[in-house]
Amino acid sequence: MAEDDPAAVKQAGFRTHGKSKDHRDDLPQVVVGMAVTRTGIPVRVWCWPGDTGDSALIRQVKTEMREWNLARVVWVADRGFASAENRRFLQAGAGGYILGERLRAGTAEADAVLARQGRYAQVADNLQVKDVNIGTDDRFVICYNPDAAQRDAAVRERLIAHLTDKIDGSDKLSPTKRAELRGAISTKPGLNRYLRVAPKGLLRVDAAAVKAEQRLDGKYLLRCSDPKLSAEDIALGYQQLLEVERGWRDMKTTLDLRPVYHRREDRIRAHILLCWLALLLIRVAETTTGHTWPKIRADIERLHIGVFTAPPARSASAPNCPSPRRPCSPS
Repeated sequence: MAEDDPAAVKQAGFRTHGKSKDHRDDLPQVVVGMAVTRTGIPVRVWCWPGDTGDSALIRQVKTEMREWNLARVVWVADRGFASAENRRFLQAGAGGYILGERLRAGTAEADAVLARQGRYAQVADNLQVKDVNIGTDDRFVICYNPDAAQRDAAVRERLIAHLTDKIDGSDKLSPTKRAELRGAISTKPGLNRYLRVAPKGLLRVDAAAVKAEQRLDGKYLLRCSDPKLSAEDIALGYQQLLEVERGWRDMKTTLDLRPVYHRREDRIRAHILLCWLALLLIRVAETTTGHTWPKIRADIERLHIGVFTAPPARSASAPNCPSPRRPCSPS
């Protein structure tokens, strides 16, 4: 293709290097977006070049969703979309949003919300919520999951035990060797979170960091612009993102969306569209039968197509013959 050919530039620009969530910045990628219903049915799919920013994604999706003539839209997004610019755009045209907020970001708003006292309201067996007003236009809801709190505590205990094993006896190492150990631990965020460098470069478990993390076990923070939604509706609305995440997991694992062995944009889009259609069939089957896809697939795999052969049809002159190969005498 000629370098000045617009079509050639477009085809080459679709596969671009961007921020890889799988830490594979060495590979070109594309960005895929998907809209799902409350029951997890995928109703639309989008594709963008791999270096497209979040703001551009939100603007296109919101603009194209206007074609559906929805009377009222509340946008639900995770923490990656919670910038002030994105919030302003989502509120335009009487829209609303429910966004995940970073608890560990150390922002003034997050710290103020966590510092407020109050009782949690039980909204489900594994979900408690607390509505917090800190005097801003947005509302904040702290969600607490007791089951997730137990998992967080167990994971932290394993990390601290692993970290303790690594730094045990490090006081006897030379400063150079201790610095090398410190550098190796810094590449592991889970361990580095609880590491403290004491005077003279000694390595210790950070008790203050452990205590701070204990306060966050099983918790996540939501930001909402709609004053009419209850704290329960905000929490349950955000949980719909789990259906989106479940869709991505199935697309990447069950349907093997990646790797994509195509270079042209139209073929890449076709590959993604076929995977999306397969996911649609899976979700329709699940909602119709009430079973998960692994169970449905296991039942379907037990079905086989069989080819059965039979002897030729008996002649009319000998209706009682068991087989034309064995002659019989008339009765």
